[in-house]
Amino acid sequence: MPQLPFTLPLGTSMTAFCRFLLLTTILLASLLNRATAQNDTTVPPIPPPGQLIDVNGWRLHLNCTGKASPSQPTVILEAGAGGLSVDWSLVQPAVSRFARVCSYDRAGLGWSEMGPHPRTLRQVVWELHTLLKKADVRPPFVLVGHSAGGILVRLYAFTFPEEVAGIVLLESGHERGVQVLRDGKLVRLVETATGRPVPDVKTFGPLRESDIPADALAQIKEAARNMAVRANEPPRDKLPPDAQRMRDWAFAQVKHWATNNNPFEAEELANLYAKWTRTSYALGDRPLMVLSRGRMDSDNPEVEEEHRRNQAELLGLSRSARQVIAPNSRHEIMLDEPHLVIRAIREVLAAASK
Repeated sequence: MPQLPFTLPLGTSMTAFCRFLLLTTILLASLLNRATAQNDTTVPPIPPPGQLIDVNGWRLHLNCTGKASPSQPTVILEAGAGGLSVDWSLVQPAVSRFARVCSYDRAGLGWSEMGPHPRTLRQVVWELHTLLKKADVRPPFVLVGHSAGGILVRLYAFTFPEEVAGIVLLESGHERGVQVLRDGKLVRLVETATGRPVPDVKTFGPLRESDIPADALAQIKEAARNMAVRANEPPRDKLPPDAQRMRDWAFAQVKHWATNNNPFEAEELANLYAKWTRTSYALGDRPLMVLSRGRMDSDNPEVEEEHRRNQAELLGLSRSARQVIAPNSRHEIMLDEPHLVIRAIREVLAAASK
């Protein structure tokens, strides 16, 4: 018999040892696979808290919590540009105590897979509508939109008006507030619109990383490396540890930055702005709460003054609109003063349920 590399305990038979060796081999293989998964940068650091729903060839992450009630709308949370479902970690648990509430990751963000391009606003709205339908999340809805998400929820309300019972806007983006560099000068993106038609929604054919040209892919990877270190800059450091881990991972992914591609944004913003400014109270009597920052988020007084005017103009969307200033917040009210967001959602739900 060959010499064993270590001594068997007294009374151990070779049969028992073989069983022990087999179990040890299985355990080591399991640990190795786990370590490999953890080292694979394409694998999220934590499993999705919600469901991955196939919308038509690509899966979107939807996280619904709380109990649905036939007498009360479901709350839908729409994050800002580049934001994830975990950005609502200080709000969703509290709202789930009195309502059904769903957060989600837009295509390419968080746990969600990339969707078709271009990533027009109407494409994003169609995908949310399809996601909710396939997950059997039924209207009416109270839509909550932060920053660029405020533009998206307005477009959703105009596209599917019969589904929307109320809206909460948190530091909402304004169509005239988006600025870009043109010939070395900052100009309003909406003023660069040429009137060209916005392409129809694409219901199939999600983008794959292999579809991205090599030079563009290299630029995206460089952007991911540079931006990943900023994923949890204040006030994002107020998020729970798992949410911060997810943001660290997501910001390092190619898909996160490949979603930032809407060459028709100027036209869409111009169309949306015309829709609600050419008609008084375009949202009718739907309850609308506008939460705006109380602390300066810019060193430029002119920028702050324009922001205040834009926030006030949003009140013209509804006859039942009210503005609340968050005195201790900058742009991320849901992180600086989540209790104000929770209170606003509760108030709009109550008004929409009457």
